[in-house]
Amino acid sequence: MKTLCLAAAAVMAVVSPAAAQQAGDLTVGLGIANVNPKSNNGTLAGGTVPVSIGDSTRPQITVEYFIRDNIGVELLGALPFKHSIETDGTEIGTVKHLPPVLSLQYHFDATPQLKPFVGLGVNFTGFYDAETKGPLAGNELRVKNSWGLAAHLGADYWINDRSALRADLRWIDIDADVELNGAEIGEVEIDPVVAGISYVMKF
Repeated sequence: MKTLCLAAAAVMAVVSPAAAQQAGDLTVGLGIANVNPKSNNGTLAGGTVPVSIGDSTRPQITVEYFIRDNIGVELLGALPFKHSIETDGTEIGTVKHLPPVLSLQYHFDATPQLKPFVGLGVNFTGFYDAETKGPLAGNELRVKNSWGLAAHLGADYWINDRSALRADLRWIDIDADVELNGAEIGEVEIDPVVAGISYVMKF
C-alpha cells in the first residue's frame, strides 16, 4: 500500500497543473522565427516593376514581464533577417532588417498545461545594408524604416512550472518607401506572417 501511495504521488507530481502567469513573473523565450512576406509586395518605378520579397529564418528571443495575472508586456528581438528582392523572377537586390515588436498580451488558462495567448502591439522595422544586384547592380538602393501594428497569437505547453514549449504566429504591418540613387521610386508592402517556435523559461 505504501508503494502504491508513493507511485501515485510521483504521477501527480509529473502531471501537476502549471501555475497561471502571475503578476511579477518574467519569461524568456529562445527559438527560431520565419518571416514570410505576403505575395504581391507592390510595384516600383511608376508601377512598371513588380516586386517580390523572399522569406528569411533567424534565431529569436522574447522577454515578457507580467504586469498583472495573465497580462504581460513582451519584447521580441531577433538576429538580423536578410531578404531577397526580385522582379519577375530576377533578383534585383537584397536588404537586411531588425523587427523589434512590443506587445501587450493576455494568456488564457485553457488547461493546466496549455496556455493560449493573444497580443497586440507596435513594430519598428529598421532596414539596412541594402544592395543592388542583377540589372540594378552598381546603383544605390535604400529601404526606409517602418512603423506599424503587430498582432500575435500562440500557445505555451508547460512541461513543468518553470519551462514551456511555444508555437506562435504574428502578423506585422510593414510598408516601406524605397529609394534608388536618392530618388523615391515607390513603396513595398511586406506585411509578413512570422511563424516561431521557442523554449520558454519562467523566472
